[in-house]
Amino acid sequence: MNFCSDNVTGAAPEILAHLSAVNAEPMMPYGEDPVTARVDAALAAVFERAPGTMASFPVATGTAANALCLSAVVPPYGAVLCHRDAHINVDECGAPEHFTGGAKLIPLDGAAAKLTPETVAEALAAGWTGVVHHAQPACLSITQATEAGAVYTPDEVAALVDVAHAHGLMVHMDGARFANALVAVGCAAADMTWRAGVDLMSFGATKNGALAAEAAIFFRPELAESIAFRRKRAGHLFSKMRFLSAQLEAYLAGDLWLRNARHANAMAARLASGLVDVPGVSLADQVAANELFVHLPDGLAAHLRARGFAFYPWTAGGADCYRFVTAWCTAPADVDLLIETARGSAAA
Repeated sequence: MNFCSDNVTGAAPEILAHLSAVNAEPMMPYGEDPVTARVDAALAAVFERAPGTMASFPVATGTAANALCLSAVVPPYGAVLCHRDAHINVDECGAPEHFTGGAKLIPLDGAAAKLTPETVAEALAAGWTGVVHHAQPACLSITQATEAGAVYTPDEVAALVDVAHAHGLMVHMDGARFANALVAVGCAAADMTWRAGVDLMSFGATKNGALAAEAAIFFRPELAESIAFRRKRAGHLFSKMRFLSAQLEAYLAGDLWLRNARHANAMAARLASGLVDVPGVSLADQVAANELFVHLPDGLAAHLRARGFAFYPWTAGGADCYRFVTAWCTAPADVDLLIETARGSAAA
């Protein structure tokens, strides 16, 4: 009954089965295997791109995908605009700065960890560009879904892209929970990314049923000219790359990735609808994907933990705020038991 994160889960059975199948025969190393080639084609199909019009590179972690993407489009003297709560700013231990050779992150504010065109435009109007004393804005990075569980619509993405591109910036999307955002909005993957103008993205799978697999995707292949070397230098060119690629192949096959995300989102909505009926409980933000941030009355958090439920405090929302995350394998019975336990505590 662990609601701390979608990282606490195991791997989806379909993915484990495919790993076992791929393990049955030898294949060429370093991505020269047929599985990796099929994944490249499968990702192109997901994003409705013709073969050769985008480039994808499997890696093992979201931090690697983010940092390598940014390293390809941001020079050492460059700057990346992002939300103050963005994973690249808060949770990656300086990896973006390291892999870009020293680029600066410029954190911006925004409700529900979302940026607005006005906020970005205001930051870009501060006079950094062209001044030799300042880091030069080179990229805007947005997170989908955000660290506060919100999602951008394709129109919102396009509006941010318009501002960034007008100032000569690339646009990167951190898609660690991209599948959850996609099913929440109900649009095509292409509409949320390259059709809205996104240049490159980190495509997440680990949080949604994979063992350890992400992909750095470039919708403009010319931006990826150095990425093969950067990936090798970073230690993410796996000799047995087929085991990363096999996870992504099974993840995409039969829309497993979308089914997993729909289940995770449905469990979050189920939990939210049950908790808001408990006296003293309120939601900090609207629940859009698979994370909910909840204000709990005195004693309820301790009561839930004493009965075996795990979840994180979320001090950014206040001393009484907690984060609950549902996942591809969250059991409806566990959600219902958490709600029933909370109700029981309130009635005691």
